[in-house]
Amino acid sequence: MSRVDQPSRRTVLAALAAAAVSASADPAAAEPEATMTTDLAADRVVPARTVDNRAWFSHGDWCSGTARGTRAVAGDHPGLVLATPAGTTAYTDPHTGTTASWEYGTWTSPAHRLAVPATEAIVSWNAHTPPGTWIQIEARAAYPDGTSSPWYVMGRWAAGDQDIRRTSLDDQSDGRSTVWTDTLAVDDPSSGLRLTACRLRLTLYRRPGTRATPTVRRLHAMGSDVPARFTVPASRPGLARELAVPRYSQEIHKGQYPEYDNGGEAWCSPTSSQMIIEYWGGRLTPEQLAWVNPSYADPQVCHAARFTYDHQYGGCGNWPFNAAYAATFEGLAGVVTRLGSLTDLETLIAAGVPAITSQSFTKGELTGAGYGTAGHLMTVIGFTAAGDVIANDPYSESNEAVRRVYRRREFENIWLRTKRYNSSGAVASGTGGVCYLYFPASPTAAQRKALAAVGVRV
Repeated sequence: MSRVDQPSRRTVLAALAAAAVSASADPAAAEPEATMTTDLAADRVVPARTVDNRAWFSHGDWCSGTARGTRAVAGDHPGLVLATPAGTTAYTDPHTGTTASWEYGTWTSPAHRLAVPATEAIVSWNAHTPPGTWIQIEARAAYPDGTSSPWYVMGRWAAGDQDIRRTSLDDQSDGRSTVWTDTLAVDDPSSGLRLTACRLRLTLYRRPGTRATPTVRRLHAMGSDVPARFTVPASRPGLARELAVPRYSQEIHKGQYPEYDNGGEAWCSPTSSQMIIEYWGGRLTPEQLAWVNPSYADPQVCHAARFTYDHQYGGCGNWPFNAAYAATFEGLAGVVTRLGSLTDLETLIAAGVPAITSQSFTKGELTGAGYGTAGHLMTVIGFTAAGDVIANDPYSESNEAVRRVYRRREFENIWLRTKRYNSSGAVASGTGGVCYLYFPASPTAAQRKALAAVGVRV
């Protein structure tokens, strides 16, 4: 989501006044509503944290929701598919103007009470969408007074780009909370207002008269209430290890495919994603890459940019779209979450799990970077004996230059803080520890334990 030395669209949008909520014509909006307190009593009480993660991915998870035209499938890779569709509707793609009819079915999760009453929530998903299918993901939040937000669209998504243009949806707000691209946020956290519970809804679509179906493998909600802070507590070094993660530079793609956010200059997110995908063995076939100009190096990076591109946001840095892209590779899962310290990253690295971190900083705040950014993704691949961070930074002039070592204290602070001063001296926002985690859908015991330690259930 970054253009180096320029404000990201997410940053610009967050500075604007919230717009009126955009009414949805989606048929699922008419389905009967359960109250947000239906099954809250069954939720386990956990100690106070700054982040709460809830995932639906097992057969039991899918059976726990309310299905209309969908069904849970069991087996080694459980998921949610279309059964007998609940109806047919028309969808006009705002980016092509094309109107088409689609059969659909819905699935609504039980209400989940957030162990951390949240100022922000991010939803991510893993799905297979063969040609002629796509999915919509929505979230509805509860407030402390017992009322709820409207159903917010968190994404209209397909792995390809021939049936619909994958998109976030701007201008969704109820005057108390607003969706900014991929993040549902309380408008004024200083008021004390928080999101106390959430419910998610999936709508699965296919062309009428076919038997094709999307398959949703994983649905993940992350709520957080990270303290507003310019600096964060320092952690102590605890691990020296480096993972052999492929190195790719976004900069060698300058000017390539400018229809995807002006080309490689802005491709830090898909470039980082492609590094970890290939670390786990994900490969694109020559047929999949046949559309790329054969004179371009690393065509897989161009491919990642095209298939993470958010046509509303106008960029490749939509966080859940990157996680969803990673999970299109066989055997991989992906989530968006927040971590609390470099100790969390050390726990993951020790189990062989690299992470993609999001951070903002001015030139000079991160020694050795040589640039400033309003939002940039890089891949943490290890730690030195002194505890410094080894990162594959895609904002490098060549693949060989991608590996960097950044000072621990500097890296930790720019990644975990929520407030900062930008190059003009004005107060701006930080990501508060946002990261993408891509890992095997069938992890080892050590990987499962490490992921659980940072709040991700697999």
